[in-house]
Amino acid sequence: MSPWLEACRDSVADIRGVLADLPTRVEREPVAKTGEGGDDTTAIDAAAEAAVVARLAQLDEGFTLVSEELGEASFGSGGPWRVVVDPIDGSLNAKRDIPFFSLSVAVADGRTMADVVFGYVYDFGSGEEWTATRGGGAQRNGSALGAVRPKDEIEILSFEATTTAEVADKAAAVAGIAYRLRIMGSLAISLCHLAAGRVDGVCSLKPARSVDIAAGQLLVREVGLAIDLFEAPPFETAPLDLVGRSRVVAAGTPELCARLADALA
Repeated sequence: MSPWLEACRDSVADIRGVLADLPTRVEREPVAKTGEGGDDTTAIDAAAEAAVVARLAQLDEGFTLVSEELGEASFGSGGPWRVVVDPIDGSLNAKRDIPFFSLSVAVADGRTMADVVFGYVYDFGSGEEWTATRGGGAQRNGSALGAVRPKDEIEILSFEATTTAEVADKAAAVAGIAYRLRIMGSLAISLCHLAAGRVDGVCSLKPARSVDIAAGQLLVREVGLAIDLFEAPPFETAPLDLVGRSRVVAAGTPELCARLADALA
């Protein structure tokens, strides 16, 4: 087992402890501060991040951490490794105890999306573990993905990063492209569902950051599907930081991605 995978699994156990200590929204949703990513850091976000950072800090590896709440920080000797973490992807679901939120961790040997070598997403609702290694494929609970692909026409499209106003504005634009919509609340998990062929497309209706997609995008790409940051192309050079932001589209083919991007634009 790689040290990164082991640290991710240990972090899952630690976050489960955090969830038990903060059992309801009364404990989970108070705002502690404004995170480095610009969003409010709630009690559940802060506690989950502290647990993951403490676990990663125990590794005998130097790395730069990029995390939604903490920002950038060096550990050990720093070195080439860059670890991109969203301790709770789907924070609103987590705060309200809706079982659809995840831990997302990506490890890269450089500073761009193309440099991601390991991706890990853990769904705290289903208990599913999603992993990918660059050039080594993608797995769900250790079983290879790729045999079941998204449909050639989009039957189910996942909208993420939504408000009612954004959905009202954009749903009509995709009416001729997608048959049904799903709005689940975790971009990382939705990308995993695309990699597994459970949905046929994914759109983020507000600009996404590297912490939102760095792990999930590797699963998508490792099974040969398409993903694009159409407001800040090309995808491969997108920076692994908290500055770069673009809406994201993902689907079975580049052509379907282009249709979704055109509709959102």
